[in-house]
Amino acid sequence: MNNAEKMSRHGRSMLDRRNFLGTAGLSTMGLALTSLLDQDGLLAKEPAVAGGVAPIRPAIDASNPYEARGSHFDVPAKQVLVIYCPGAVSHVDTFDYKPALEKFDGQKPPGLPTVTFEGPSGNIAKPFWDFKPRGESGKMVSDLLPNLGRQVDDFCFFHALSTDTSAHPQGENFMNTGFTMEGFPSFGSWVTYALGTENQELPAFVAINDPRGLARSGKNNFGNGFLPAAFQGTDFTATSPPNNLQRPELVSSAADKRTVDLLARLNAGHLEKYPGDANLAGRIASYELAGKMQTSVPDVMDLAGESAATLKAYGVEGGSELRGKYARNCLLARRLLEKGVRVVQLFNGSDPSGGNGITNWDSHSNIRDTHAMQAEIMDLPTAALIADLKQRGMLENTLVVWATEFGRMPFLQANGTGRDHNPGAFTCFLAGAGVKNGFSYGESDDFGFKAAVDKTTVYDFNATLLHLMGLDHERLTFYHNGLERRLTNVHGHVIKDVLA
Repeated sequence: MNNAEKMSRHGRSMLDRRNFLGTAGLSTMGLALTSLLDQDGLLAKEPAVAGGVAPIRPAIDASNPYEARGSHFDVPAKQVLVIYCPGAVSHVDTFDYKPALEKFDGQKPPGLPTVTFEGPSGNIAKPFWDFKPRGESGKMVSDLLPNLGRQVDDFCFFHALSTDTSAHPQGENFMNTGFTMEGFPSFGSWVTYALGTENQELPAFVAINDPRGLARSGKNNFGNGFLPAAFQGTDFTATSPPNNLQRPELVSSAADKRTVDLLARLNAGHLEKYPGDANLAGRIASYELAGKMQTSVPDVMDLAGESAATLKAYGVEGGSELRGKYARNCLLARRLLEKGVRVVQLFNGSDPSGGNGITNWDSHSNIRDTHAMQAEIMDLPTAALIADLKQRGMLENTLVVWATEFGRMPFLQANGTGRDHNPGAFTCFLAGAGVKNGFSYGESDDFGFKAAVDKTTVYDFNATLLHLMGLDHERLTFYHNGLERRLTNVHGHVIKDVLA
């Protein structure tokens, strides 16, 4: 070798034939010893996850990854509906009533920041809509959301939520995957990984995007991350079915069936040849599901059988075009849940390509008009969906989650018309199986600026959601890159006060 004199002592030793043979021999002996110790059960067991508990990984049949699996413990919830509102809904203008905002309207009390996410702050601003007591509980809700306001006796509010980021992409990631970075499994993927689904003709996890398109973090909000691909969300809407499900007009149904049957025989033979190939089995299973979806998806998307009264209750007609489309998505969500789909994630808001506050709840300016626009789309159909689930008896076994990524500031921005991002306090609510009704947990401070009583992290929130689905957030793991990964990382506590 050239320039051998410039090599380190260790490097030169690696060129020595006797040393190389000795090292190789020791390595081989080490592998053999490891194998013998493993056979005798003398190797250390798999490491415990945070808290010193052993992981629980579901036993998944690679040829049928969607097979229904049991929960860690018995709970009433068998399905979950997540209604996600990208852009950050203003809690102080909707569900978190703060009389101090009225008192100090137009002032700048000490202790509040002069600069926030988008720049200089303005003065305290009272809510842009009046708050009134609603329901038997007397919960104060603003006139912005009158239909949801009438249902507060069915809701369980979290008023002291806080998050680790002020940015929308990272905030969406954090709420939906437990991490601010991309590449981690979504909540829906974790649930379907653990529980599978009751309906083998439809996807276990369906994401219904806003009529205006994907949210800021796109498919990461319902992606599988490092979990097997079978557990990613399948996205479609009431007007946009999954791609490539329709049979070409030139192909008859009989010919199509013969083709499918032939492929099934070929796949079965190939799988017999490679019985231990989990990736192959999973790929075949996904192809078979796609074949079943050719008939099941058009059926579940067909709203022709819905009564005129139901269509009216959901607000399909009589409002804006966007409300009508979102209302149809809400009907699709109910129909998917009726069919036994394990997780349905419904989005109200998309990436802000149409401008500030136009395509989602991100109202840095003109919040009075932009929040009113979003509320007109979301309020009536969402309330009708929850009421419909209740009327059909489905809330007994369905957990409903209404969420956004963070809140908005109690003061205006320097422009005097919008509210900036507020990671320190925001509101989400639950309804349905396993949660208290007409209940509020935690409090923000007098201005709605910071979580003050029973502060709840996103980790705590997700830990509670998993618990309500019968899953131990500390033990539900997936071994990835040398780590026992989980939705709540190494954090989170179940908020037991909200459990029914």
